[in-house]
Amino acid sequence: MSNPPNRTTPGDAIRAQDVVLRKERREVRATRLACRVALLLACAAAVRAHAMPLSPQAQPAPQAVSLEYAVKATYLYKLAPFVNWPAEEFATPDAPFRICVVGDDPFDDFLDNAVTGRRFGNHPFEVHRLDSLTPEADCQIAFLGRVPSQSISQALEAVRGTPVLTVVDSTVPDRGGIVQFVVKHGRVRFDIDTAAAARNHLTISSKLLNLALVVRPPS
Repeated sequence: MSNPPNRTTPGDAIRAQDVVLRKERREVRATRLACRVALLLACAAAVRAHAMPLSPQAQPAPQAVSLEYAVKATYLYKLAPFVNWPAEEFATPDAPFRICVVGDDPFDDFLDNAVTGRRFGNHPFEVHRLDSLTPEADCQIAFLGRVPSQSISQALEAVRGTPVLTVVDSTVPDRGGIVQFVVKHGRVRFDIDTAAAARNHLTISSKLLNLALVVRPPS
Protein backbone atom coordinates (compact mmCIF):
# COMPACT_ATOMS: atom_id res chain seq x y z
CA MET A 1 0.00 0.00 0.00
CA SER A 2 1.36 3.38 -0.89
CA ASN A 3 1.69 6.09 1.74
CA PRO A 4 -0.81 8.92 1.48
CA PRO A 5 0.63 12.20 0.13
CA ASN A 6 1.80 14.76 2.72
CA ARG A 7 -0.69 17.50 3.18
CA THR A 8 0.23 20.93 4.48
CA THR A 9 -2.09 21.97 7.20
CA PRO A 10 -2.80 25.60 8.16
CA GLY A 11 -0.79 25.01 11.31
CA ASP A 12 2.24 23.91 9.30
CA ALA A 13 2.04 27.03 7.13
CA ILE A 14 1.91 29.32 10.15
CA ARG A 15 4.90 27.58 11.75
CA ALA A 16 6.90 27.85 8.53
CA GLN A 17 6.07 31.54 8.25
CA ASP A 18 7.18 32.06 11.88
CA VAL A 19 10.53 30.44 11.08
CA VAL A 20 11.04 32.78 8.12
CA LEU A 21 10.05 35.83 10.14
CA ARG A 22 12.39 34.89 13.00
CA LYS A 23 15.25 34.47 10.52
CA GLU A 24 14.51 37.88 8.96
CA ARG A 25 14.39 39.52 12.40
CA ARG A 26 17.79 38.07 13.28
CA GLU A 27 19.21 39.40 10.03
CA VAL A 28 17.72 42.86 10.65
CA ARG A 29 19.13 42.92 14.21
CA ALA A 30 22.54 41.88 12.93
CA THR A 31 22.46 44.62 10.28
CA ARG A 32 21.42 47.26 12.80
CA LEU A 33 24.18 46.17 15.18
CA ALA A 34 26.76 46.41 12.41
CA CYS A 35 25.53 49.92 11.56
CA ARG A 36 25.73 51.01 15.18
CA VAL A 37 29.27 49.68 15.51
CA ALA A 38 30.32 51.45 12.32
CA LEU A 39 28.73 54.70 13.54
CA LEU A 40 30.45 54.45 16.93
CA LEU A 41 33.82 53.85 15.26
CA ALA A 42 33.28 56.84 12.96
CA CYS A 43 32.34 59.08 15.91
CA ALA A 44 35.38 57.94 17.85
CA ALA A 45 37.63 58.74 14.92
CA ALA A 46 36.06 62.20 14.58
CA VAL A 47 36.52 62.91 18.28
CA ARG A 48 40.19 61.91 18.10
CA ALA A 49 40.68 64.14 15.07
CA HIS A 50 39.13 67.18 16.79
CA ALA A 51 41.03 66.48 20.00
CA MET A 52 44.39 66.68 18.23
CA PRO A 53 46.11 70.07 18.63
CA LEU A 54 46.31 72.17 15.50
CA SER A 55 49.68 72.58 13.92
CA PRO A 56 51.12 76.13 13.91
CA GLN A 57 50.26 76.41 10.22
CA ALA A 58 46.63 75.42 10.88
CA GLN A 59 46.01 77.81 13.76
CA PRO A 60 43.17 80.23 12.95
CA ALA A 61 44.33 83.72 12.01
CA PRO A 62 43.75 86.40 14.66
CA GLN A 63 41.09 88.99 14.02
CA ALA A 64 42.40 91.90 11.98
CA VAL A 65 40.42 94.37 14.09
CA SER A 66 39.13 94.09 17.65
CA LEU A 67 35.44 93.97 18.44
CA GLU A 68 35.73 97.42 20.02
CA TYR A 69 36.97 99.00 16.80
CA ALA A 70 34.53 97.03 14.69
CA VAL A 71 31.75 98.68 16.72
CA LYS A 72 33.38 102.10 16.42
CA ALA A 73 33.75 101.68 12.66
CA THR A 74 30.06 100.84 12.41
CA TYR A 75 29.16 103.91 14.45
CA LEU A 76 31.12 106.14 12.07
CA TYR A 77 28.88 105.60 9.07
CA LYS A 78 25.73 105.01 11.14
CA LEU A 79 26.07 108.54 12.59
CA ALA A 80 25.61 110.17 9.19
CA PRO A 81 21.79 110.00 8.90
CA PHE A 82 21.44 111.66 12.32
CA VAL A 83 23.38 114.79 11.36
CA ASN A 84 22.19 117.65 9.17
CA TRP A 85 24.88 119.04 6.88
CA PRO A 86 24.46 122.39 5.08
CA ALA A 87 22.74 122.05 1.70
CA GLU A 88 25.83 123.33 -0.11
CA GLU A 89 28.13 120.75 1.51
CA PHE A 90 28.19 118.50 -1.56
CA ALA A 91 29.33 119.85 -4.90
CA THR A 92 27.10 117.47 -6.88
CA PRO A 93 24.00 115.42 -6.00
CA ASP A 94 26.03 112.20 -6.08
CA ALA A 95 29.33 113.46 -4.68
CA PRO A 96 30.97 110.97 -2.29
CA PHE A 97 30.50 111.17 1.46
CA ARG A 98 34.03 111.06 2.84
CA ILE A 99 34.92 109.45 6.16
CA CYS A 100 38.50 110.38 7.02
CA VAL A 101 40.68 108.38 9.41
CA VAL A 102 43.34 110.79 10.64
CA GLY A 103 46.67 109.43 11.87
CA ASP A 104 46.99 105.78 12.84
CA ASP A 105 44.28 103.52 11.46
CA PRO A 106 42.89 101.04 14.04
CA PHE A 107 40.25 99.68 11.65
CA ASP A 108 42.48 97.87 9.14
CA ASP A 109 40.14 97.25 6.18
CA PHE A 110 37.03 96.66 8.32
CA LEU A 111 35.69 100.19 7.77
CA ASP A 112 36.24 99.99 4.01
CA ASN A 113 34.39 96.69 3.81
CA ALA A 114 31.60 97.95 6.08
CA VAL A 115 30.75 100.92 3.85
CA THR A 116 31.12 99.14 0.53
CA GLY A 117 27.89 99.60 -1.42
CA ARG A 118 26.38 101.91 1.23
CA ARG A 119 25.19 105.46 0.65
CA PHE A 120 24.16 108.54 2.54
CA GLY A 121 21.19 109.46 0.41
CA ASN A 122 22.69 109.59 -3.09
CA HIS A 123 26.23 109.96 -1.78
CA PRO A 124 28.36 106.80 -1.73
CA PHE A 125 30.60 106.43 1.32
CA GLU A 126 34.35 106.65 0.80
CA VAL A 127 37.09 106.08 3.35
CA HIS A 128 40.21 108.24 3.21
CA ARG A 129 43.32 108.10 5.39
CA LEU A 130 45.15 111.28 6.28
CA ASP A 131 48.35 111.97 8.17
CA SER A 132 46.86 115.18 9.55
CA LEU A 133 43.62 117.13 9.38
CA THR A 134 43.59 120.36 7.38
CA PRO A 135 40.84 122.73 6.20
CA GLU A 136 41.33 121.40 2.66
CA ALA A 137 40.77 117.77 3.66
CA ASP A 138 37.17 117.76 2.39
CA CYS A 139 35.86 115.32 5.00
CA GLN A 140 32.31 115.00 6.22
CA ILE A 141 33.33 112.84 9.19
CA ALA A 142 36.84 112.87 10.67
CA PHE A 143 37.94 110.17 13.11
CA LEU A 144 40.78 111.22 15.41
CA GLY A 145 42.71 108.66 17.43
CA ARG A 146 46.47 108.62 17.65
CA VAL A 147 47.74 111.37 15.37
CA PRO A 148 51.55 111.58 15.50
CA SER A 149 51.82 114.61 13.20
CA GLN A 150 49.60 116.97 15.21
CA SER A 151 47.79 117.27 18.50
CA ILE A 152 44.06 116.61 18.71
CA SER A 153 43.45 120.27 19.54
CA GLN A 154 45.39 121.31 16.41
CA ALA A 155 43.35 118.91 14.28
CA LEU A 156 40.07 120.19 15.71
CA GLU A 157 41.13 123.78 15.21
CA ALA A 158 41.99 123.07 11.56
CA VAL A 159 38.35 122.31 10.76
CA ARG A 160 36.72 124.67 13.23
CA GLY A 161 33.83 126.47 11.53
CA THR A 162 33.63 123.96 8.65
CA PRO A 163 30.89 121.28 8.38
CA VAL A 164 33.00 118.36 9.60
CA LEU A 165 31.69 115.94 12.22
CA THR A 166 34.74 115.30 14.38
CA VAL A 167 34.78 111.98 16.23
CA VAL A 168 37.47 111.54 18.90
CA ASP A 169 38.53 108.08 20.06
CA SER A 170 38.02 106.93 23.64
CA THR A 171 41.80 106.49 24.02
CA VAL A 172 42.32 110.24 23.60
CA PRO A 173 42.13 112.29 26.81
CA ASP A 174 41.61 115.56 24.94
CA ARG A 175 38.02 116.76 24.68
CA GLY A 176 36.62 119.12 22.14
CA GLY A 177 35.37 116.88 19.36
CA ILE A 178 31.70 116.82 18.48
CA VAL A 179 31.44 113.10 19.24
CA GLN A 180 33.65 111.49 21.87
CA PHE A 181 33.74 107.70 22.05
CA VAL A 182 33.49 106.29 25.56
CA VAL A 183 33.96 102.67 26.65
CA LYS A 184 31.80 101.99 29.69
CA HIS A 185 31.18 98.58 31.26
CA GLY A 186 32.76 96.99 28.21
CA ARG A 187 30.45 98.75 25.75
CA VAL A 188 31.20 101.46 23.22
CA ARG A 189 29.12 104.57 23.90
CA PHE A 190 29.57 108.25 23.08
CA ASP A 191 29.20 111.79 24.36
CA ILE A 192 28.04 114.64 22.14
CA ASP A 193 29.04 118.29 22.30
CA THR A 194 26.25 120.26 20.63
CA ALA A 195 28.17 123.52 21.05
CA ALA A 196 31.04 122.09 18.99
CA ALA A 197 28.49 120.90 16.41
CA ALA A 198 26.96 124.35 16.18
CA ARG A 199 30.40 125.91 15.65
CA ASN A 200 30.82 123.60 12.65
CA HIS A 201 27.35 124.45 11.31
CA LEU A 202 25.98 120.98 12.04
CA THR A 203 22.72 119.99 13.69
CA ILE A 204 22.44 116.72 15.60
CA SER A 205 19.17 114.80 15.57
CA SER A 206 17.34 114.47 18.88
CA LYS A 207 17.23 110.71 18.30
CA LEU A 208 21.02 110.57 18.41
CA LEU A 209 21.19 112.92 21.41
CA ASN A 210 18.88 110.57 23.31
CA LEU A 211 21.39 107.76 22.81
CA ALA A 212 24.37 109.73 24.10
CA LEU A 213 25.76 109.19 27.58
CA VAL A 214 26.41 112.91 28.01
CA VAL A 215 25.15 115.84 25.93
CA ARG A 216 27.08 119.07 26.33
CA PRO A 217 24.71 121.92 25.41
CA PRO A 218 25.89 125.31 24.14
CA SER A 219 26.98 127.52 27.04
